[in-house]
Amino acid sequence: MNPKSLIHISLTFSFILMFCSHQLFGQQANVNLEHNPQKNHEGLTPFSAPLNSPEVHDDRTVTFRLKAPKAMEVNLAGVALLTGLRRGNEPVPFIKGEDGIWSLTVGPLEPDMYAYHFHIDGVQITDPSNTYAAFTAMPPYSQLIVHGAEPMYYDAKEVPHGTVTRHVYHSNVTQGERELYVYTPPGYNSNLSYPVLYLTGGSGELPSNWIYDGRVNFIMDNLLAEGKAEPMLIVIPNNQVIHRNHPNHTELTFDVFEEELRNHVIPLVDNHYQTINAPNGRAISGLSMGGRHSMVIGFRSLDLFANFGILSAGDMEPGKTLADFLNDPMVNEKVDYLFIGQGTKEAEGFFGNRVQALVEALNKHGIDHMYYEGGHGGHDWATWRHLLYHKFLPNLWKTEDQS
Repeated sequence: MNPKSLIHISLTFSFILMFCSHQLFGQQANVNLEHNPQKNHEGLTPFSAPLNSPEVHDDRTVTFRLKAPKAMEVNLAGVALLTGLRRGNEPVPFIKGEDGIWSLTVGPLEPDMYAYHFHIDGVQITDPSNTYAAFTAMPPYSQLIVHGAEPMYYDAKEVPHGTVTRHVYHSNVTQGERELYVYTPPGYNSNLSYPVLYLTGGSGELPSNWIYDGRVNFIMDNLLAEGKAEPMLIVIPNNQVIHRNHPNHTELTFDVFEEELRNHVIPLVDNHYQTINAPNGRAISGLSMGGRHSMVIGFRSLDLFANFGILSAGDMEPGKTLADFLNDPMVNEKVDYLFIGQGTKEAEGFFGNRVQALVEALNKHGIDHMYYEGGHGGHDWATWRHLLYHKFLPNLWKTEDQS
């Protein structure tokens, strides 16, 4: 082979390597918003990490690794992940190698996002090699992203994207600085008036969790691009208004959060954005504790809201808590859309019993609503993302679709 041919082959090979290095990013490179960020493309470890963990394989099995040569016991834990593995609450033990690295391969898992922890000799920690860690109002956890063959409904896709704006304001109710997030749809036009969904979190959630764990902005982007939902503003306030471990949390939280909504949150949104300033232009929804906020505060605030999404929430004795709402003879004229939903894996037990008690009370009093149970998750984000995308958001502001 002549020297010119060798030079040509060398240059071509170098170009291919250079091209691949720009296209096949290493695990957890955080360059693009990938749908498969924990797939090991190049054998590179995440920045500052001691090794690769978690590593998600194309057969949807997952390998976790932890360098802890002096540890006596390492377990995989976390309600969301154990639910996905159908392990109940039973932690899964790692195996220790001679090099001091503990490893565990589990699955296959359904494509989704799962929260998890490690337990090292009884101490709960996040995965020290995983760059995807949640920031929340409780001890943080790591995020496992099990990819499918293509981006999921909650992933960033090549579609028009809305904007998420963080507002910081002073509250006279809580006597301090607080935050809320506002999603405006792609092509937001300040000359038009938009309906507003007020979306709340559960115990231990911060407003940002609906963005990073719930992916509500990407879910809404994708629904709009698919023509499955109406353009709307989504406002995510902080519904942590009383210390969650306060002995009188239940008695205090509803009144305080209602005051926060009326005095600060809704006025801020109506002053900064073009909104439909009427009950039929407002919805309130939330998960778990936020679902109870939406139910208790929302049902007694029909002067503010005519649309409701109760996610994984209810009341064991709704007749006591919701007596005025349940016995209002005009309630079906005042409510445009009432959705109650939960995951298939939480339908039995405490959370499921609360939801069913609410549904039975609504049926008993002849109150129109949509009830849905679906997805493969339990009392976790897999359920709440599923409920938003598949049922609640597509039917919001489309009351003829209620059943």
